[in-house]
Amino acid sequence: MNFNGINSRSLLPGQSDPQSETENNWAGPNFTKKDELSKVTWQIPSGAENVASEVEDYNCNNTPSIAFPILFAIPIVVIRTTQHNTMAGPNPIPKWLFLSLTLILSLSVSVGARHFVLVLSQEDYKDDPPADPDSAAEWDEFGDGDSHKSEDDLDPGSWRPIFEPPAGDPQPLPESDAAYHSAVHKLMSGDPDLIQDGAAEIGALAETGHPASQSVLGFLWGMGLLRERSKGKAFLYHHFAAEGGNMQSKMALAYSYTRQDMFDKGVNLYGELAEVAVNSFLISKESPVIEAVRLHNGAEENKEALRKSKGEEDEDFQILEYQAQKGNAAAMYKVGLFYYFGLRGLRRDHSKALWWFLKAVDKGEPRSMELLGEIYARGAGVERNYTKAFEWLTLASRHHLYSAYNGMGYLYVKGYGVDQKNYTKAKEYFEKAADNDEVGGHYNLGVMYLKGIGVNRDVKLACKFFVFAANHGQPKAFYQLAKIFHTGLGFKKNIPLATALYKLVAERGPWSSLSRWALESYLKGDVGKAFMLYSRMAEMGYEVAQSNAAWILDKYGERSMCMGESGFCTDAERHQRAHSLWWQASEQGNEHAALLIGDAYYYGRGTARDYERAAEAYMHAKSQLNAQAMFNLGYMHEHGQGLPYDLHLAKRYYDEALEHDSAAKLPVTLALSSLWVRKNYADSFMVIDSLPELYPKLEAWVENVLLEEGNATILTLFVCLLTVLYLRERQRRQAAVAAGEVAQPNRPNELGAPM
Repeated sequence: MNFNGINSRSLLPGQSDPQSETENNWAGPNFTKKDELSKVTWQIPSGAENVASEVEDYNCNNTPSIAFPILFAIPIVVIRTTQHNTMAGPNPIPKWLFLSLTLILSLSVSVGARHFVLVLSQEDYKDDPPADPDSAAEWDEFGDGDSHKSEDDLDPGSWRPIFEPPAGDPQPLPESDAAYHSAVHKLMSGDPDLIQDGAAEIGALAETGHPASQSVLGFLWGMGLLRERSKGKAFLYHHFAAEGGNMQSKMALAYSYTRQDMFDKGVNLYGELAEVAVNSFLISKESPVIEAVRLHNGAEENKEALRKSKGEEDEDFQILEYQAQKGNAAAMYKVGLFYYFGLRGLRRDHSKALWWFLKAVDKGEPRSMELLGEIYARGAGVERNYTKAFEWLTLASRHHLYSAYNGMGYLYVKGYGVDQKNYTKAKEYFEKAADNDEVGGHYNLGVMYLKGIGVNRDVKLACKFFVFAANHGQPKAFYQLAKIFHTGLGFKKNIPLATALYKLVAERGPWSSLSRWALESYLKGDVGKAFMLYSRMAEMGYEVAQSNAAWILDKYGERSMCMGESGFCTDAERHQRAHSLWWQASEQGNEHAALLIGDAYYYGRGTARDYERAAEAYMHAKSQLNAQAMFNLGYMHEHGQGLPYDLHLAKRYYDEALEHDSAAKLPVTLALSSLWVRKNYADSFMVIDSLPELYPKLEAWVENVLLEEGNATILTLFVCLLTVLYLRERQRRQAAVAAGEVAQPNRPNELGAPM
């Protein structure tokens, strides 16, 4: 039951995936544990792919100056507990949801327009200050640690050589790796015969102990591609692959453990993956930008987001590049940003970024100076030179670019490009950056206090700085907080929270490139390849990928190249797979998915019709103030479907839907009119209870007309319907009165004459 204009996200239905219940279930989705935090998840809100507003502003004249352009996907932290639910039974909110700090710190988070707050309270501190040393190595700000390794080194078995072949003459591969790449190519070909050959080749390679092939075979068993779906075999092959060092299988296993609330196992895997992700970060303050684009806005394609993901083919980018070529300094700087961070579908190109930044500086654009300092400090597209880095950062600081102070502070901590290490100066520069709300300054002060570098060690104060940095999208801060709660450093151990925070960081590792390749395939019209790639990520626990894969199945049907045990999926198999994917997305906070789960149970799509379970799913979405869910609950109360027949509650839910979303005006008006008819003309000739079966057809019809014309048409038809109903009802009552008069015998008067 959908109406246009409602698209938001919610908590999950508190029950297991019905598709998994009948299988050898290694994912075990059980989210009704008491006193546990179930998830922290991050999502990219619409329009937030670039935090610096200047990058979104293509008018390059009079562009406002900002500090260091923090350009990354904002992590939106959703702290979710199992909620009190009258349908599923009460579950108390865990006490330690209100975590720690003497100063009440709040980590503000939001999904859509709603905000959640992680409050830290005193009771979660250890009684004694930590005496145990922090064994972690000093932090790596400019990539002088393991980040010199290639992403292929950090993610063995990566599909990068397949989707991004290296330039020039390729290096010869070992025979097993060459066969593996060939098999994956066939799986992505879209040709049923080649897909079958590729699956067979993957199976043969897996039997030889090839970890990457074992990982893909685990994916095929979990997906049920050309074989009976088996979670048990999927788990087995992922376990073998993980033992061989395959990171994608480790992601799949960590996600499955977390779904089963096996946090003791999940935390170690996610911790390992998060460390690899941190080492793979290609810039100093944040992870690589992950433009995890949603393909849809509810029932429709997300055309605006897709338009902004076309890279160099994007018309807006072409205009920006044209302005840069004409000598516009601000445009030069922005083009450099796009290439440096790999924004809007562009491939990262540090050489091009360096070229544009140098051109911008020549034109007097000061913001490029700070990034030139970072480029030389990292050696990104140029030979590393800390002396030049310090010079560029110093010039940038003179133009009040406070993020440059953060880079200068780091160089003093490490003793790079300066005479010697100087912790006092480093702290001063970090404080200057932090005083101007520069995220990196807060993070680096946190590291100094956590490790006691140049200051007295203070874990509580370090946590304060990390919370601020995490609130503003610093994934390394999430990583530090995860380690604190994992090890119990100064705080009581909180393994579920540590697992969730590690997951945030792990999802930004090199394997997240699958998202970009999937989007590129979709934009090129290769829906089948996009579905395969999103399905691979869905198994690894990416909520956006789960949602996108499910949407492709529902939207494109046979074009999705969904393959079952004996060939292409039937409609029933596609509905079942989409239902399972929507379910997983709903577990991770996608309200639209929760609504679709409710719809699946309501209409019997991909599962047996079950009004009570539909009501439970809608109730969870409603708990997050979702207007669509409120409308659906009102409708079910009105008709006594899965909920008690109660017209008063129905009206209350309809009113709440309109109160929380003005887009609900039309359907709520229609529903309230129907409610009025039901209340006042319950004995009418119309059988109102037959209307629910007409709703799906009505929705499909409405989607095929323009909104303005559709609304006018519906209102006109409804007014006509009410008019006919009123006239027929009046005619019926008049006829009843006349019939009564005819049937009533005439009473004679006293004289015996008729009255």
